[in-house]
Amino acid sequence: MKNILLVPLLILFASCHNRQKDSAKSDPDIYYTCSMDPQVVEAHPGKCPICHMELTAVHKSRQQHSEEIKLSPEQVQLGNIHVDTIQSTGLGSQTVLTGTVSIDPTSTQSISSRISGRIEKLYYKTTGDPIPTGARLYDLYSEDLNNAEQEYLLLLQKQKALGNSVVNYNDLLQSAKSKLILWGMTEAQVADLARNGNAASIVSFYSSAGGVLTELDVKEGDYVAEGGPIARIANLTHLWVEAQVYTSQFAQLDPDATATLQFPDLPGKSLREKLSFVNPEVDPSTRINLIRIQVSNKDNQLRPGMAAYVTIQNPSRKALSLPSDAVLRSPSMASIWVQIAQNTFKSRIVKIGEEADGFTEILSGLQSGDAVVTSGAYLLQSEYIFRNGADPMAGMDMSKMKM
Repeated sequence: MKNILLVPLLILFASCHNRQKDSAKSDPDIYYTCSMDPQVVEAHPGKCPICHMELTAVHKSRQQHSEEIKLSPEQVQLGNIHVDTIQSTGLGSQTVLTGTVSIDPTSTQSISSRISGRIEKLYYKTTGDPIPTGARLYDLYSEDLNNAEQEYLLLLQKQKALGNSVVNYNDLLQSAKSKLILWGMTEAQVADLARNGNAASIVSFYSSAGGVLTELDVKEGDYVAEGGPIARIANLTHLWVEAQVYTSQFAQLDPDATATLQFPDLPGKSLREKLSFVNPEVDPSTRINLIRIQVSNKDNQLRPGMAAYVTIQNPSRKALSLPSDAVLRSPSMASIWVQIAQNTFKSRIVKIGEEADGFTEILSGLQSGDAVVTSGAYLLQSEYIFRNGADPMAGMDMSKMKM
């Protein structure tokens, strides 16, 4: 008899329990989320499908404003949340480029043969050799030059024997001397020729400029034609630093700016020089332009091919700016937290501009005097998502936002 009475009671208890469970499941004011994975939102209690923790109940009616969050004074202190008033300050960004040290072509001299002949001897045979101004470069055998020497000596003999009574040998001698000078002989060599009276079959040629041998186009025994290349000498006391600039950086670049140059291979060496050239043409295949800076190298520490860092300070201007850590970024937008009341905060979308020295420019979305969370913005964001189960900016139509 007791067993018969117990069965209806068990059925009644189970029915009441199921009704309570169904009521809890269907309560429209409650949803369940995970403290570790707030993106999980369920309509009924249970375990998180990601971390398998028990889901936490959240009452929608307690969320008076979907974009606001109110914290206790203890939470503000523990979260290290600091608020500052945004002001218009001077903002000046830097453009840092990677450059390369190169030879200044305007300080380079090309040595070519003034007359055809055969190279008998080279006095500098290795690229990189330093060549002083006036140094002997090579010896040349040339029949044409030998004939010109003999013609000059013959005119000297006739002038000595006949004088200038019949023919003005002074003009003829000056013409013959000019030919020898034009073909590469020096004034001293012509004077030695007149004093000795012997035409040399092999004539030495000298460098009119000093520098470093960068190219050597001939070998001993080679025959060179008139105007043929012999060597190239570069003066390394002045060099170029060339850097590439993307077209997107042009708006920030001041063509009259002074650049700071640093060289990784020379720790501690730093130079400040003005930009000497900005190429007006953009490479259509790479969308890259070229800037050039001329630098002094009197101490000969710099070498062509060295790497260089070029830092250009852009002009400072007034702008609203925040510490970069106060700005929360996503692929589609940027947002910040503002304080609207005591310990009450609200998320707001902003449009950002340049970044420099740890600060980010705010183009729109804030006004001077707004109280902005400068420290603890990420904790506020996490707390909001934990309480509400979604990002405060989720679902907002960016096209309708005032920017």
